Amino acid sequence: MDLTLIIVLVIALALFFDFTNGFHDTANAMATPIATGAMRPKIAVALAAVLNLVGAFLSTEVAKTISGGIINEGSGGVLISPQLIFAGLVGAIVWNMVTWLYGLPSSSSHALFGGLIGAAIVGAGFASVNFPTVVQKVVLPAVIAPFTAGVVAWAATKLAYWITRRYDGRPDGRGGFRYGQIFSSSLVALSHGTNDAQKTMGVITLLLISANLLPAGSGPPLWVVVACALAIAIGTYSGGWRIIRTLGRGLTEVKPAQGFAAETSTAATILASSHLGFALSTTQVASGSVIGSGLGRRGASVRWGTAGRIAIGWVLTLPAAGVVGAVAALIGLLGPIGILIDTVVAVVVIAFIFWRSRRNQVSSANAVEPAPVQGQSDVAASGRVVKIKKVKPLKKERSGRNPA
Repeated sequence: MDLTLIIVLVIALALFFDFTNGFHDTANAMATPIATGAMRPKIAVALAAVLNLVGAFLSTEVAKTISGGIINEGSGGVLISPQLIFAGLVGAIVWNMVTWLYGLPSSSSHALFGGLIGAAIVGAGFASVNFPTVVQKVVLPAVIAPFTAGVVAWAATKLAYWITRRYDGRPDGRGGFRYGQIFSSSLVALSHGTNDAQKTMGVITLLLISANLLPAGSGPPLWVVVACALAIAIGTYSGGWRIIRTLGRGLTEVKPAQGFAAETSTAATILASSHLGFALSTTQVASGSVIGSGLGRRGASVRWGTAGRIAIGWVLTLPAAGVVGAVAALIGLLGPIGILIDTVVAVVVIAFIFWRSRRNQVSSANAVEPAPVQGQSDVAASGRVVKIKKVKPLKKERSGRNPA
């Protein structure tokens, strides 16, 4: 197969992965403000899309980590070919779609890393992967970042409720935090653009370096930045309502004050990691923050069963995407017919997942239960959905009759 055709095919696949990353991770910024009623669902995802677009232009440190840190270079250049990058993207996309179908907020980042690592090992051996960099900038942040974000969110929630303690016992007294959530969730969306959009930029840059179209160590060209920013913004606008449902109401009941605390903690963690070039999972950070905020609010409860299923998804993402990427690489190494088989199988799997999702469709209308109307207590709001029949009074006994 002509090298130019392979490069075009891989770029198209990378941008499709960027699109899936967008709708897979919309929930990171917008699940909690939608759950609390701070923003309407469609307005929330539109705002997230715009801020993801802007955030993609703010930094390229994470892109450089992917294009020049994870895959080693040899005497003939980077030790991975365009065909192997194609196979790695197939692994990442398939795993992203599977977890989206089940509403699991798994890591698009780890799916991408797993797919690339699995394909690289099959095609170029274990020496092609820079495992110290993988541990330092991928694995360790995956363990530390969610825990850190959770602790910060717990402390921030405690602080928010302590500052507003005069409203204790008044269900709607902290409704003003809804306005703060507009700012904090916007900050998360902006930080998501600075981190996740860069991962696809790094993959395309790695592709161009492997094809000797860019020198080793190069950063992403401007056209790559623009294309990736647009792809993730369009994906974000499409919603990802299944995962919004899980983060918005599946882990804990989110109130405005704790939503504000969770989003602020998520944004701070992601921005700091992007500055250091850590390619962490924004999904794991957001999930850790939501759990921390649930633990921080007195009377709240965390649904540990859901949290456990999410954690299992986190653990499985890197190896599962790696296995799919490795299998796709084995097929892709057969030559043009292998690339064709990979493409056809990937399209069939994705089409099946979309068809399967229509059996239990989740949209902006049913992703998160509507929050209580502002100015109305939770108990009063429940009267709109719980109908209580009036009980007719007992007839008085006739005078003179013995009640016994």
